[in-house]
Amino acid sequence: MSADFTHKVALVTGAAMGMGFATARAFAEEGAKVVLSDISQESLDEAVRTLENEGHEVTGIRCDVAQEAQVANLVAQTVSTYGRLDAAFNNAGVQSDATETADATSEEFARVNSINLFGVWCCMKYELAQMRKQGSGAIVNCSSLGGLVGLPGRSIYHGTKHGVVGMTKSTALEYASRGIRVNAVCPGTIDTPMVQKMVESGDLALEDIFREQPIGRLGRPEEIASAVLWLCGPGSTFVIGHALPVDGGFTAH
Repeated sequence: MSADFTHKVALVTGAAMGMGFATARAFAEEGAKVVLSDISQESLDEAVRTLENEGHEVTGIRCDVAQEAQVANLVAQTVSTYGRLDAAFNNAGVQSDATETADATSEEFARVNSINLFGVWCCMKYELAQMRKQGSGAIVNCSSLGGLVGLPGRSIYHGTKHGVVGMTKSTALEYASRGIRVNAVCPGTIDTPMVQKMVESGDLALEDIFREQPIGRLGRPEEIASAVLWLCGPGSTFVIGHALPVDGGFTAH
């Protein structure tokens, strides 16, 4: 089934690298005009240059999703530049070191929640306001396998990702009858800079990943991008409020 996004406008947060960049590129390759957003201006500029050099029509807008005014500006600039918003992948997020709950700090709890949970809610708020005017649109929020299961030491991170699933389901019910679909993707352990840093620091062991993901390897960012495009495209028009595992079999245990 076609995933053609010609004449469509897509917005991707956390788009400078990893799953976000792969998804921005996939949207562009399918004909969309794409707005890439990230907190790092330098990395964002590099990502935009890469896609422009490939012949795609893209725009970069720096945004800290934990800051509501910046999110409002991001969506407003997207619409002022391209006239509409058809698809959004709310991907921006951060990891938290494995820590026993009794030893975790309130500062870390607040930091991770401000990005992973409030940031997703805030992006949806302004994206939905535009899509409601249009009477159409599709949003995919980035949860995680951590939004479907629990793991020791991950209460802060998994709490935010469970929250993303809950927000996705409730919001999907609000807008399903108005031509707007909201779903979530739940990646397993993907070969991204975030995961590479966790492996290098010793916070994550590759042998554990290969054992726990029955497919026996890391996921590829492009595999998440494919899922996002499907959830935003014409092949999934009856899919509402779903949290789609793309995890090499991890949550099938």
